[in-house]
Amino acid sequence: MPEFKVVVSDPEVREPKPVLVRVVGSGELSYGEDQKTNKVLTTCRVSPRTRGLINSPLNIATLRIWKNKVNKEKVSLSVRLVEDSSVPDDTVVVPSAFLAEKVGSDTVLGEIFRSRSFQLTVSGEKAVAFLGKKIGDSITASVIGLPAEWKLLITGGSDSSGFPMIPTLQGGGKKALLLSEPPGFHPRDRGDRRRKYVRGNVITEEVVQVNVKLIR
Repeated sequence: MPEFKVVVSDPEVREPKPVLVRVVGSGELSYGEDQKTNKVLTTCRVSPRTRGLINSPLNIATLRIWKNKVNKEKVSLSVRLVEDSSVPDDTVVVPSAFLAEKVGSDTVLGEIFRSRSFQLTVSGEKAVAFLGKKIGDSITASVIGLPAEWKLLITGGSDSSGFPMIPTLQGGGKKALLLSEPPGFHPRDRGDRRRKYVRGNVITEEVVQVNVKLIR
């Protein structure tokens, strides 16, 4: 059965406004293989006020924490927001297993904001829904667990070798084309052209990543 990494971009997000928070771990929240492989987004509990400041209609946000204060190394995680009035306004609660794995601490400083993009992994029947679709098609967002009133506009993708899908090549096969612009080739000089392998505009089982854009 096919499996796809679906990279979802939110065009409504221009400049996200980070909310500074204290990140606290909880053993009540799960963090296993499904969360690590992005089959399920990690749960993040927030206060009603914090949820309002993040202003994400899909309740999906990016949590960024400081892993190392000396070199300012950061770790980012896409999370699904769950409103909890018992959580203080300046605090978010995430699985303690995540904090232990990434920073080795139960409490860290961080920031949270509406995601410009996030990734989910789909397999089985959900992945089959993408097969045969092509760039420019749209499908219901329910295939990745989002509300059905939203749709996913397919904008591109790539195969296991990194060869990108391009809208101008019909079908799902791979072919060497003379390119002068993205996707597939980023020229350094004006007028520069190169022959590059690219994949057609139809999603097949050879594709491993599908890029989509949220539309209402």
